[in-house]
Amino acid sequence: MTTTSLQTTAAPALRIGNIELDSPVVLAPMAGITNTAFRRLCREYGAGLYVTEMVTSRALVERSPKSMRIIHHEPYEVPRSVQLYGVDPVTIGQAVRMLIDEDRADHIDLNFGCPVPKVTRKGGGSALPWKLDLFTDIVTTAVREASRGDIPLTIKMRKGIDADHLTYLDAGRIAAEAGVAAMTLHGRTTADLYSGTADWEAIARLKDLIGDAVPVLGNGDIFAAEDAVDMMAQTGCDGVVIGRGCQGRPWLFGDLAAALNGSDERIRPNLGQVADVVYTHGVYLTEYYDDEFYGVRDLRKHIAWYFKGYPVGGQARRSLAMVSSLAELRGLLDELDRDAPYPGADAEGSRGRTTRPKRPHLPEGWLDSREMNPERSAELAEAELDVSGG
Repeated sequence: MTTTSLQTTAAPALRIGNIELDSPVVLAPMAGITNTAFRRLCREYGAGLYVTEMVTSRALVERSPKSMRIIHHEPYEVPRSVQLYGVDPVTIGQAVRMLIDEDRADHIDLNFGCPVPKVTRKGGGSALPWKLDLFTDIVTTAVREASRGDIPLTIKMRKGIDADHLTYLDAGRIAAEAGVAAMTLHGRTTADLYSGTADWEAIARLKDLIGDAVPVLGNGDIFAAEDAVDMMAQTGCDGVVIGRGCQGRPWLFGDLAAALNGSDERIRPNLGQVADVVYTHGVYLTEYYDDEFYGVRDLRKHIAWYFKGYPVGGQARRSLAMVSSLAELRGLLDELDRDAPYPGADAEGSRGRTTRPKRPHLPEGWLDSREMNPERSAELAEAELDVSGG
């Protein structure tokens, strides 16, 4: 692929517990995106840590087929990273214990960052750190269980519920005291969803509070290698977590690995090279599902991201977004102008979910107190659902 130059200096290596990464880059869990097929593509471009889709602790403990598929790793996936979601300390502890006892993970992350209503209305995701005692119980329990297998336990969180109910500094302090191996902050609140601009100053404030005791990773609005370099320089964070920026651009991990290791190389694929990546993604998805139709059907949602800015044409885009077989995919891709060059800024920037701020969906009376009560605890224990989010 075509490369361009940008002069940078190398970033320090990132250590998360007993895991040392050659590049301080982590793939954020994204529902329906970060399955084995997409993680495989990303790994082929750059070093880093590649996390599964979020899996619900109760579904994992009950060994639902979907949850077992989510946590499956191929032999080449090292280190194996799993993200858990839950609202009950006991169930979270059982899920972590299962991962440890059955040797299914080398790293476990807890999700306190998901802003979607079906999660927050149950008190989970980015709503949960508001309850300091519940947050403390979950993190302490998970760290204790993970330590039995010497597996690093990390957390991912948002700034808080909204501008008037921020939680990240309290949560960061509690998590550091509990012994987490690292923490990630997405510079938005629950109310922000994916709107506006991520608050990198909040990441800097968290890093100032935590210091060098625990690595702090930054998340939000990293759409190019330059963004990652800028975030680390501006905030002092120890690494970056990439979500929407890599959708349709698995080669972004090559750019990031290069930039953060001091190289000036950047990947700028022409249309033919993008087409080849799309076909490979379809093959990997077919292998993942062990079903060609389901594999290429799952690929459909990636098409617009892959061809953002490229001269593909409306009819070709529509046909590719309805593809039903690898042969059909290959035929449609072969009709594209393979020599069309990288379109520059038109292929970059924001992608994936963009939304307006919205009032958070929370359990009734959730904001009345920062502490749980017995009735609320019992409700939460029954509220865990088989949900995914990021």
